[in-house]
Amino acid sequence: MKDSERVVDDEAAAHWFLNPAERGNPGTGLDGRRGASWSTGNEVRALIHGATYFGALRSATESLARGDVLYFTDWRGDPDEAVDGTGLTISSVLAGAASRGAIVNGLVWRSHWDRLAFSAAQNRRLGAEIEAAGGCCLLDMRVRVGGSHHQKFVVIRHLDGSKSRDDVAFVGGIDLCHGRRDELDHAGDPQSQPMAAAYGKRPPWHDVQLAIRGPAVGAVEYVFRERWTDPQPLSRAPWRRVADRIRGEQVKARTLPIQQSDPPVVSTHAVQILRTYPNRRHGYPFAPSGERSVARGYQKALQRARSLIYIEDQYLWSAHVVEPFAVALREQPRLRMIAVLPMCPDQDGRVSGPPNELGRLDALQSLRSAGGDRVAVYGLENSGGVPIYVHAKVCVIDDVWASVGSDNLNRRSWSHDSELSCAVIDQDHDPREPLDPGGLGDGARVFARNLRLELAREHLGREHGDDADLVDPVQFFDIMAAAADRLDSWHDSGRRSDRPNGQLRRRPEVTLGRGTRLFARPLYRLIYDPDGRPWRLRRAGRF
Repeated sequence: MKDSERVVDDEAAAHWFLNPAERGNPGTGLDGRRGASWSTGNEVRALIHGATYFGALRSATESLARGDVLYFTDWRGDPDEAVDGTGLTISSVLAGAASRGAIVNGLVWRSHWDRLAFSAAQNRRLGAEIEAAGGCCLLDMRVRVGGSHHQKFVVIRHLDGSKSRDDVAFVGGIDLCHGRRDELDHAGDPQSQPMAAAYGKRPPWHDVQLAIRGPAVGAVEYVFRERWTDPQPLSRAPWRRVADRIRGEQVKARTLPIQQSDPPVVSTHAVQILRTYPNRRHGYPFAPSGERSVARGYQKALQRARSLIYIEDQYLWSAHVVEPFAVALREQPRLRMIAVLPMCPDQDGRVSGPPNELGRLDALQSLRSAGGDRVAVYGLENSGGVPIYVHAKVCVIDDVWASVGSDNLNRRSWSHDSELSCAVIDQDHDPREPLDPGGLGDGARVFARNLRLELAREHLGREHGDDADLVDPVQFFDIMAAAADRLDSWHDSGRRSDRPNGQLRRRPEVTLGRGTRLFARPLYRLIYDPDGRPWRLRRAGRF
């Protein structure tokens, strides 16, 4: 690519990415590291399915030696989760690197009680096994009340500068835990987690992680360092701190080595780090009033949406969160939106189910009111007819801007829990028609378009490369609809013929009675989808 073309692309990125003022968090040094709020020259690869990610993570850690670095954060970590079919586990991958002299440091959410179906014991055991091998893993409860650390990333750096091209950051929605290691056939992880009965004993799982090489690796490492060096106690509860000392758990972060220079330019992808931190008492030193750049990043990108918004999301809750999507649909009459969601909530209890459905019902009503039949909502099922749980957090807008991370489209992810996402704009233009689906002069980009097409091929049951008819957004929208209608019709007819290809089903409409809404509404607002913004932003309706 010529230098003049790169200048044009940098200007396009400025239209889509946040500048430092738009991030709204002057307490962080993230944007000042390189003189810009994003980095160029990266290589970003989408790792679709947990098995793909775990295999890449194993490969990246195998060569780690004394003085190399591995930093990770996680929401849940199961030490015995297998990374492949050989019996190698998450614990043996991380602890193995530490035993070879690598500097292994982890921040795992402390979690709520196991009796509430959380993972406190497992997270504690993962930390103990890493520390026994020479690493350091902290159980981090520096969160807003009722909140969690939901970031899921791994940073790998090499002490030997000649290996800096092998430095990598893995960022996305995949935890290092049971239930995540599924594959293309979606038979589910052999080490499953209990879920709603509809998903069976071995729930199928759809997820995405990014593998990033290049200067952005340094930015992800910086995010880890900000959290690691936070001087506040790991828990505000005195009895927890006493219990930790009695158990002999690590309660203080050890000193980190000086951060190396960022890895060199390797490819054509511009990457912006987007985050959520809540506004909390005794705020984070790197986010005194919190940070909501995930929300702001979406809001800015959606202002340029003209052709197609494609999302995959675990929740899609909150009419407030989907309002910028609805505004785009109202203002742009040719804009279409596709949402791939779970067919049903992951928990089906009489108390847990309705708040899940209520938040999503509010959001979908808002979107359909704005976009009518230009909004399509699908779920997925495997070849055996079992619903696939959609845990991915993906958005592609006009084949230009793509985002993958830990954040869901709900108020909790946009304001209350810690989250980390990467927005990507490829500097390489895609040569396939339509060259500029948005019509704003940005042009379709290779990474965003290929990500959309790769996900679509899986959901449509197509082979690699069978996607020429999916490139055009309008045709793509119609083909997805026809595929879902065929599979729905096959089910409705009693499944007497051969099953049509693909995974797509129309997500069933849900209705909730007045009484159910009355008890579900406060649970939804206070527990399932709380608001972590400062009061001034809540009153103004802004993030």
